[in-house]
Amino acid sequence: MTDSKRNGTKRNKEVMGELLRRHGQTYAAEAHIHLKDTPQPLYRTLVLAHLLSGRIRASVAVSTSRALHEAGLRNPKRMTEATWQERVDALGRGGYRRYDERTATQLGEGGRILIDHWGGDLRRLRQQADDDADELRRLLRELPGVGPLGADIFLREVQDVWPEFGPFVDSKALQGAERLGLPQRTSDLVRLADEAPNAQLASALVRAALDKEVVADCLNRVA
Repeated sequence: MTDSKRNGTKRNKEVMGELLRRHGQTYAAEAHIHLKDTPQPLYRTLVLAHLLSGRIRASVAVSTSRALHEAGLRNPKRMTEATWQERVDALGRGGYRRYDERTATQLGEGGRILIDHWGGDLRRLRQQADDDADELRRLLRELPGVGPLGADIFLREVQDVWPEFGPFVDSKALQGAERLGLPQRTSDLVRLADEAPNAQLASALVRAALDKEVVADCLNRVA
């Protein structure tokens, strides 16, 4: 290995270390979702992915996820039993006002589809996907409001509890890697992250893609 390549690798590891140390929290963790392979946290993560995929700040999506939880809308049954106005009100309390009416309808319809097709349990959807990430995305997109971006966000967040779909670094995360001057191959990024969970790696890179201050913070600390 040449000195320049060795120095480049050292610099990349330092940047990745700072990124993970300071910005490696997943969005599920920020929303106070203790993610594990059980129905309620998986459903809450799906709703969070739905919210994050909208044209709205990530912080608003996270606060809205918490507001839905506080309103008791934590599983498909409760989501569908709530009135449309109750869903609108919870979304509004979280700050998700621009899309609250449409999203309230989508969440109600999506909860009903989850119950009818998979018994309200996303683990059954996982089984149906049979380790195929493209099939998982297709099934998720059957839910109103969950488009390609929402499906990718969900996959990004759950990849450590559904490890057959990891490591998963989507296009938004790769944008963050590019901004930081890091490699564009998933395998190289995982190697730089050492033992960090894949979901934390992906979330940290997404935060760099969304916030230039995250990039500046990491680069300044290794300058």
